Amino acid sequence: MKQPRRLKVITLGCSKNTVDTEHLLAQLPADAFTIVEGEEPCDVLMLNTCGFIGDAKEESVNAILAAVEAKKRGEAGELVVFGCLSQRYPAELRAEIPEVDAWFGARDLAPVLQHLGVQPGPLTARRIARPQGYAYLKISEGCDRRCSYCAIPFIRGAHRSVPMEELVEEATSLAAAGVKELILIAQDTTYYGLDLYKRRALGELLERLSAIPGIVWIRIHYSYPADFPEDVLVAMAKNPKVCRYLDIPLQHIADGMLERMHRHVDGAWTRALIARLRAEVPGVALRTTMIVGHPGETEAEFEELLDFVREARFERLGAFTYSEEEGTWGAEHLRDDVPAEVKQARLDRLMELQREISLACNQARVGQEVLVMVDDLCHSERSEESYAVCRSEFESPEVDGEILLRNPAPGLQVGDMLRVRIVSAEDYDLIAEAV
Repeated sequence: MKQPRRLKVITLGCSKNTVDTEHLLAQLPADAFTIVEGEEPCDVLMLNTCGFIGDAKEESVNAILAAVEAKKRGEAGELVVFGCLSQRYPAELRAEIPEVDAWFGARDLAPVLQHLGVQPGPLTARRIARPQGYAYLKISEGCDRRCSYCAIPFIRGAHRSVPMEELVEEATSLAAAGVKELILIAQDTTYYGLDLYKRRALGELLERLSAIPGIVWIRIHYSYPADFPEDVLVAMAKNPKVCRYLDIPLQHIADGMLERMHRHVDGAWTRALIARLRAEVPGVALRTTMIVGHPGETEAEFEELLDFVREARFERLGAFTYSEEEGTWGAEHLRDDVPAEVKQARLDRLMELQREISLACNQARVGQEVLVMVDDLCHSERSEESYAVCRSEFESPEVDGEILLRNPAPGLQVGDMLRVRIVSAEDYDLIAEAV
């Protein structure tokens, strides 16, 4: 009898890539492939790459080169690369790294499967890497926006919504596998439905997903601020399964910067939207991202950004220095004129301000009782103390702070949900005890 081929997949980049990998693995017949991890040798080594910004591209190239070395040592057989990096630089990569056996892009899951000798089926099944209580649900692919700094539209293509019936089927199977939290992701979740249904349909999707037995939380990521759907606000305020949490990347507040970034909103619109979110969804936790050092950013515009962050008091905020990406409108029409040291100094000032805001927000939560989900169980050898890494509806995995539950009860498992009391606060994390 022919032995199954040992296959290993290394996934780099964002949660969208994670979903692609999980879709791919679910298509592989168990009698033809055995999935291996870690340092185990494999017959097929696959890399799902990221090509979004400079650091991510460098990480992906280094991972490919490390895979080539593993192949030379006999630890890996066939080497297959797919994802955003190879979508963006197919010719260059083939020329520079000929040791790779096959290259595919970010939109090539079916060809990847065919290369492996598998006839592709509907991409609604998932193989999640490890047991956990949450899963990402990618509701659309690509983007029709044309922000000046972003390469996603020509990497991932135009916006394409996943039909609602397929998403409900996928989410139902995830719930049957023990998933309690769905994290909706797309390049712009609020754009969902415009291509298929000629209307924004995120609110209806939330309603249909919340009807699935076993789903407790539904979290929304990557929401564009322009034309934010009113029915989504209603769902967040009134549907107990929709988390009072919103990831809404704003990027800047100064009118000149928003215009140069091609964001299609101005500062007044942005301030009004944040006020509306706070008023219509009481207690909402807002996460955003900002870019500093974009071409043309003046010191006055940066100071306006700091003032806005002080005023808005985002519970979560991440920030990046501008990275010029070839092929984007900004790279072709704007001069990257903010010195690197100025970019870094601005980033440091912004993140120090956010650290203070985050600590104050966390301190205000001391004494509260909240429902949490367990993401991990750990033991500190130094303190000889066990703790559970948890989150409430106000924290998203991988990007936000955590709630650390000290000395969890025996038998507690990843994915379990329980009520805890917050007893102390740190800059980004919270300490809790079981109720």
